[in-house]
Amino acid sequence: MKYKYVVLSMLMGGFISCSHPAPPPPPPPVAVNVYRVKEGSAQYYISYPATVTAVNQVEIRPQVAGYITGIFFTEGQHVDKGQKLYQIDQQQYKSAYDQSLAQLHVSEANLSKAQQDADRYQELGRQDAIAQQTVQHALSDLESAKKQVEAAKANVGAVEVNFHYSTITAPLSGLIGISAVKQGTSVSPGTTLLNTISSENPIAVDVAMDETLIPFLEKIKNGKIQKSDSTFTLILADQTRYPFPGKILIIDRAVDPQTATIKVRLEFPNTGNLLKVGMSCNLQVSNNSNTETILIPYRATVEQMAEYFVFVVNADTVSQRKVLLGQRFRDMAVVKSGLGENEVIVLDGVQKLKNGSRVNVPPATDSLNVGTKDSSIKK
Repeated sequence: MKYKYVVLSMLMGGFISCSHPAPPPPPPPVAVNVYRVKEGSAQYYISYPATVTAVNQVEIRPQVAGYITGIFFTEGQHVDKGQKLYQIDQQQYKSAYDQSLAQLHVSEANLSKAQQDADRYQELGRQDAIAQQTVQHALSDLESAKKQVEAAKANVGAVEVNFHYSTITAPLSGLIGISAVKQGTSVSPGTTLLNTISSENPIAVDVAMDETLIPFLEKIKNGKIQKSDSTFTLILADQTRYPFPGKILIIDRAVDPQTATIKVRLEFPNTGNLLKVGMSCNLQVSNNSNTETILIPYRATVEQMAEYFVFVVNADTVSQRKVLLGQRFRDMAVVKSGLGENEVIVLDGVQKLKNGSRVNVPPATDSLNVGTKDSSIKK
């Protein structure tokens, strides 16, 4: 009997052992690369598509009708204000002007005769040698002659204006384009486009900027932020950097509600006429706060429901921490809050981690190229 109890006890012990297996071994540490957080001056560029435009631009249109009889400029070259550009056939305007002058001279002669008659009749009237009615008629004729002279002078002025407009001069100094008409072309006032003149130096660049930059732009325009020579620079179509910086000329009155952007016009020197009206380029706006800022590689972050997290290393484990990101540029991101200097975060391998994961930590990297001048954000 005694042996039966021993066997039964052994069997029960075996059943108990089978119902509580040993726990599995913990997973091996995850191999990761890490980065030591450092502060630095965050200098980067925000890049916006832009278009070169003229500070001043005028379309040349005739103000009188006729045929073009002369062109007096070289297309695509600089012209000075007041320089003669086009001549419209002057024959009809010269004849009308000469005729109006002749009419003025006749009116002035009639006025002189009427003045003499009025003076003589007034003297005779004082001597009671003539009827007062005759005197009154003479005075009326004098007033009529004066009005005729005034009308003739006005007619001369009007005809002279048309005669003057038959010679077209440059309204401003600048570059003149290719002529839209040739010699002998019939032109109509106000409708026929002859040419366009645009100021060349300085020149303007129009760009639609994000509305979040308005306080920054206003402070620069009003002198509350000291602008550096690299705050506004241009990248031309061939990817070369324009050698001269720009300055804010105009900030538009309103934001476009559909795009949440505001139109800004900047002014650039244009020595050598390298910038041409209508050119496409990229405007780079430097954001250099001159303050120490936390910068981390963007690939170290994990996005969850529009929020960002990093894994902070504590000895051989990690903890997930929420961070507030600022501006991104190239492969870097500004951290507004959530991290401090010298903390170590996981750089590569974040996809394999969760809060509390064990990690195999190599030496932290802190020598990434951060905040270089070629950094940019594409809008």
